[in-house]
Amino acid sequence: MKAMILAAGKGTRVRPLTYELPKPMIPILGKPVMAYLVEHLARYGVTEIMVNVSYLHEKIEEYFGEGHQFGVQIGYSFEGYTNDNGDVVPEPLGSAGGIKKIQEFGGFFDETTIVLCGDALIDLDLKSALFEHRRKGALATVITREVPWDKVSSYGVVVSDEDGRIREFQEKPDPSQAKSNCASTGIYIFEPEVIDLIPTDRPFDIGSELFPLLAEKGLPFYNQTRKFNWIDIGSVKDYWEVLQGVLLGEVANMAVPGIQVDEGLWVGLNTSIDWSNGTKIEGPVYIGSGVKVDAGARIVGPTWIGHGSHICAGATVLRSVLFEYTRVLPDVTLDELIVFKDYSVDRAGEMKHVSQYESDEWANARDRRAARRREGEPEVTPLEQKKA
Repeated sequence: MKAMILAAGKGTRVRPLTYELPKPMIPILGKPVMAYLVEHLARYGVTEIMVNVSYLHEKIEEYFGEGHQFGVQIGYSFEGYTNDNGDVVPEPLGSAGGIKKIQEFGGFFDETTIVLCGDALIDLDLKSALFEHRRKGALATVITREVPWDKVSSYGVVVSDEDGRIREFQEKPDPSQAKSNCASTGIYIFEPEVIDLIPTDRPFDIGSELFPLLAEKGLPFYNQTRKFNWIDIGSVKDYWEVLQGVLLGEVANMAVPGIQVDEGLWVGLNTSIDWSNGTKIEGPVYIGSGVKVDAGARIVGPTWIGHGSHICAGATVLRSVLFEYTRVLPDVTLDELIVFKDYSVDRAGEMKHVSQYESDEWANARDRRAARRREGEPEVTPLEQKKA
């Protein structure tokens, strides 16, 4: 079996993270989501993987290379072009259109292929799913999970008969119109004949176009409703909730990195925590390598603090996710926020730029300019500036 990872989208619902990261590169416990997928495929002996890329494609390609460090082979198909100014312009072809481009270029899909979205964590038993696909003589299989009826408008919904044969596919239906609550997980098993049905040289989507076509033609198109961990990062709110669950130990096979130095406290290499003046850390908390926690700071988990960050004296961080090199300024409280460079996103998904706050809340921990530091912070000597 071969694999295709869909990684060409812009991830607009996960902004501001995707201002600088393609969605598959968003980190969970410090590792990109797509890395977990590649490792999962490798465990099942799937070692030939194609990835369609477009938006910020170089971030994916530079991290994964040709896949040798994962024990697999990875190839890329870029969707876009270079304009008259020499600028690279992303132009995704749709989830199915990207597959067709790869097939026309080199005929990669010459056997059963599993297709996965690059922005979800899964622990699906691929061997069992493939066995069921072949037992039924399917040309295409959709792996689904049951979701609450009031959530169906967020998913593509599969309508199938008692044998699992798909009769209809509803793309994000209104709950009042939904005929099923079996949501597509973005995991599909295709035979090469399915790819022959995808038109050439135009965008074409799997859920809204290819699947209705398969159902209309009455081809062997099946649903497998399975129970497995499927963690989809559909929005920044979802991302915050996923990390909270992971740090609380609610997601199987996801271990917090670093060394556990106390109950609920994990640290990376060379951290500096000043425990004087009532510093308090209530787990679960991960403090990345090179992080400095000043005296009198308070951190309440579930919280992730990225490497190179600085929690200043008197600052409080509650159930938050701080990306690398975040300096939380003295006496500031960050409550249930994701902080990514100059942006924050709260639990409800509201995004704010740092300039929208009435006073300074955080800064770049690598910025040693005195003007960017609050009164009461220790001054940085010229020697320390040179070293920084």
